[in-house]
Amino acid sequence: MRLPPFFGKKRGHRRTGSQAWGSFGEAVFYAALVAAGLCFAGLLLTGAVGIGPESAAPGWMRGWLWIFIWLIPGALLAFGVAGVARTVRDWGKSEERRAAAEGLGTLLESMGQSPAAQHPFPGVPACDDLVNSPGTILRYRLPIESPESWTLVGMGLFAGLWNAVLVVLAVSAGIDIASGRIEWVLLAVLVPFVLIGVTGIVIFIRRLVLTTAVGTTQLEICDHPLLPESSYDVLLAQSGSGMLRSLVLTLEIEEMASFRQGTDTRTERVIVWRDIVKEWTNLEITPGVRFETHVTVAIPAGAMHSFGSGHNAVRWRLVVRGQPERWPGFVRVFPVVVHPAPPAESAAVRHGATADGVPG
Repeated sequence: MRLPPFFGKKRGHRRTGSQAWGSFGEAVFYAALVAAGLCFAGLLLTGAVGIGPESAAPGWMRGWLWIFIWLIPGALLAFGVAGVARTVRDWGKSEERRAAAEGLGTLLESMGQSPAAQHPFPGVPACDDLVNSPGTILRYRLPIESPESWTLVGMGLFAGLWNAVLVVLAVSAGIDIASGRIEWVLLAVLVPFVLIGVTGIVIFIRRLVLTTAVGTTQLEICDHPLLPESSYDVLLAQSGSGMLRSLVLTLEIEEMASFRQGTDTRTERVIVWRDIVKEWTNLEITPGVRFETHVTVAIPAGAMHSFGSGHNAVRWRLVVRGQPERWPGFVRVFPVVVHPAPPAESAAVRHGATADGVPG
């Protein structure tokens, strides 16, 4: 009799190995994290490791160092307990059953709503989050999805967390030196840590200066959601300073698909349609006075409406692309929702005529 394999791999639609052994290995890994956290916490409680009363550090510094030291067993216990609980919960359940259990709450919530409260267009994303901000001139101010903003936030978090760890290590090394001990291993570790920390701060400051110099972009629209064969007034406001070689406003359709390739989940995005609404060249922006202009955005007749599901999506968006003279280019994305075209009879009645063509 062959023993069940401990390791498996994907072969097309078939997967070798045992799901039970895989779940067992995952549970052992998280249990090891829990054991490591308990051992570390026990050593801290017994005083085997930590900062003793003979340390040369002042009292307030010892308190902060204790907080940072206790973060290590706390993180190990949190990750370990959460992983063990998730493994026990999903033990013996297939991916289809887990996906059905996760979507059960949403299904029951939608079944409990009255027909009037349900979304009139199933599959079309709701635009509640797109119309909750009033504009200064037009009716709504569109939210922005800027890749530069997320890059700035990520760089700031990395620089802050890395340099916080660096400060703890540097304070520990300073305490050892003040006590007459020199930990050469710790000093050797500090050298690459300092280089990475300084590099992270420099990159973050450069990105922050770039974002501040380019300025913010704001779009306002007269109505929302949008309908095919309709035109809408849009206000574009660009702040900053200096010369913009080009500033382009486009209306785009993006198709998105999420799929599994082996054991990885991938997301592909493709721009299937793009229309240039307006383009400006050699635009001079004065500091303190933003550039404002009104344009008309037309949704083509027979256009595909917005669509969203668990694995596929069709997204409409207004995109502003700018190329400053001395800085890298920027891209600002403003999502919009396009509803399906109304039936022919409803459209005729809406324009003052009956279904027979006789004016009402």
